[in-house]
Amino acid sequence: MALQKTDKWKTKKWFTVYAPKAFNEIQIGEIPANDENAVIGRRIKVGLSTLTNNPSNAYTNVFLKVVDVNGEAAHTKFVRMEQLYGYLRSLIRRYRSISDAVIPVTSKDNQSMVFKVIVVTRERTAHTRLIGMRKEMKEHIEAFAKEHDSNAMISAVIDGKLQSELSAKLKHIASINKVEVKKLEIK
Repeated sequence: MALQKTDKWKTKKWFTVYAPKAFNEIQIGEIPANDENAVIGRRIKVGLSTLTNNPSNAYTNVFLKVVDVNGEAAHTKFVRMEQLYGYLRSLIRRYRSISDAVIPVTSKDNQSMVFKVIVVTRERTAHTRLIGMRKEMKEHIEAFAKEHDSNAMISAVIDGKLQSELSAKLKHIASINKVEVKKLEIK
């Protein structure tokens, strides 16, 4: 008698994936898996506009990681957020200067984070001014991290509060066109 082959898809269950508390735990989608242990650790890429219902965030991707499964509900945590390359490329034009910085910080709740920030000026700017902007960016973000926990920092980046503060702080050095956090990563 021949052995019958079982279809692997028929043995899988569907787990509903929910966003972290920072995004009001909305339902993101579903994941197939054999059991709960197979779901834990999976990473999911979601558009920020899907999580916030704001179409102006369409150029940002959020990466989440499944950390807990209760029944058929999979709960996630924030891993990183990054801007699309095409959007960043559209900011940089001729006769403009850019200053970018990689700033590792520790938040108030001892969470290690890395900010990758880019500043685009309205016209060409001297190299020494770009260095001064980088220094002030670093000082401001480190001070901001000492005062806020990781969830508050993530929401400040998503709302644009941190970017507007940086723009106001740097405009005395050179005229600023745009300040963006191109990547925010939790270590």
